[in-house]
Amino acid sequence: MCIASYLSNFSLPEICHLLDKGKQTGLLTVRSCHRTQASTAGVYYIWVYQGRLVAVANRLNHQGLVSLIAQRRWLGQSIFAQLVESCPTHQPLGSFLKKKGALQTKQLKWLFQIQVLQSMCTLFQLKDAQFEFNSTVQIPTREMTGLSISATEATLIGLRFLKNWEALDDKLPDPNEGLVSTNSTDSQCRLNALEWRVWEYTNGTVSLKAVAKQLRLPLKQVQQIAFRLIAIGLVEEIPLLVDPATTQAINTLPAQLLQEAERRNVSYSFLQNFEEFLGSQT
Repeated sequence: MCIASYLSNFSLPEICHLLDKGKQTGLLTVRSCHRTQASTAGVYYIWVYQGRLVAVANRLNHQGLVSLIAQRRWLGQSIFAQLVESCPTHQPLGSFLKKKGALQTKQLKWLFQIQVLQSMCTLFQLKDAQFEFNSTVQIPTREMTGLSISATEATLIGLRFLKNWEALDDKLPDPNEGLVSTNSTDSQCRLNALEWRVWEYTNGTVSLKAVAKQLRLPLKQVQQIAFRLIAIGLVEEIPLLVDPATTQAINTLPAQLLQEAERRNVSYSFLQNFEEFLGSQT
């Protein structure tokens, strides 16, 4: 069974969080509608095991990791070819090479960083792209280093290093709205210093604009930090209570809520469908 839509309806960070939350296993395919400088591959294949990212490739010939190792020339060509051919089909290639003494732990970590984390950072820059999640696809062990990371933590890391936010600009929280903690206890993501500082204002009473002023940070930076916290499920964006003495604000509130509802309608309805789909897979 599979489900498909567009990143314009549902962002990749949101998808990753749901895959992690639902402990899903399968293949997430992302196809760019337009090849850009940020993504020359056009298509990426992301394999997920129980909510954790285990491999990313831009091809389905199971040679992505092999090519990456070969480029480093850590092993002789003939010896490497023999090891690849002798790797059991049920064992990750990276783990097998480490067991044979052909690769060290630090080399596997480097491979995983390039193969998975760097690729995810590139994917977060895509705006006009289609995605599809298929829960029936087997994970190719030849593309696996043997390392993994939760989809949520990979999202947090990728968004921290994201330089071009154009694809996610319309997903950023409203400067006039606040944040409230979800009291999530299942997140194992470690926040950095700036994320903790914004986290301290997640009581639902302070607007992001006011937070930026208090912390003396650019508003856009605070919005991006808030988006990261929302994307990993630690906080939610909420409208602030209107001061009853402010008549003008009260009079315009219904129109603002209607516009907001219209703006979020597509994403919210798709979110419901996507969560129902993932729930049926567990």
